[in-house]
Amino acid sequence: MSKVNIMGIDIDSLTNQETIDRVEEFIINKKPLHLMGVNADKLNLCKTDKKLEEIVKKSEIINADGASVILASKYLGKPLPERVAGIDLMQDLLKLSCEKGYSAYFFGAKQEVVDKMLENFKEIYPNLNIVGARNGYFSDEELKNIEADIAEKNPDIVYIGITSPKKEYIVQEFLDNGLNSVFMGVGGSFDVLSGTIPRAPKWMQKANLEWLFRVANEPRRLFKRYFVGNVTFIKEIVKEKRSQNG
Repeated sequence: MSKVNIMGIDIDSLTNQETIDRVEEFIINKKPLHLMGVNADKLNLCKTDKKLEEIVKKSEIINADGASVILASKYLGKPLPERVAGIDLMQDLLKLSCEKGYSAYFFGAKQEVVDKMLENFKEIYPNLNIVGARNGYFSDEELKNIEADIAEKNPDIVYIGITSPKKEYIVQEFLDNGLNSVFMGVGGSFDVLSGTIPRAPKWMQKANLEWLFRVANEPRRLFKRYFVGNVTFIKEIVKEKRSQNG
């Protein structure tokens, strides 16, 4: 499978459907998987957080979950096929799980958000086999109990709605301790799927402006990530382009 290296990370050249097919192979073969999505923010973090960088690099599937990563790949002359948006991939995997009977576990966000999301899922995914769901607020001791619960229930896919790099650290710890599920970090997707936060309209998604909609809805949390972070990302990509040209 071909890969595209951006800022030292080998990103898989996969479409959304190809990713779904690969994830299903891991489920069928009962193999653990860290399904990783990278955007400009995470690639920036990898430059300063070597622990995160190591975790990202060892992930079995690394998707381009960010319009800026797709644009960067084109600028560098090694275009990735498409953006694999985490929330879209998550919803497609939930549909697949309904069709095939794969089990799901949800871990993250506030409890009220989780409850609203599961209530919505009763209508959208009535056949979904949910074996566990809880919020993303916990002590170190509680995390051990969460790990034990996931190990006991052994879900096919665990969706983790916690911010980076915390979620990557947690998933790696679970994998190191022998948990055997597909683990997918989904960031703020629980908030959107619960109806707590709206998603950008389709035209903004297609125009690669979903980030702008998110900043407008959560300016205090996201302004620095997108405006300061994107400047840092652009500088790194320009530097990479210059090094290509000698």
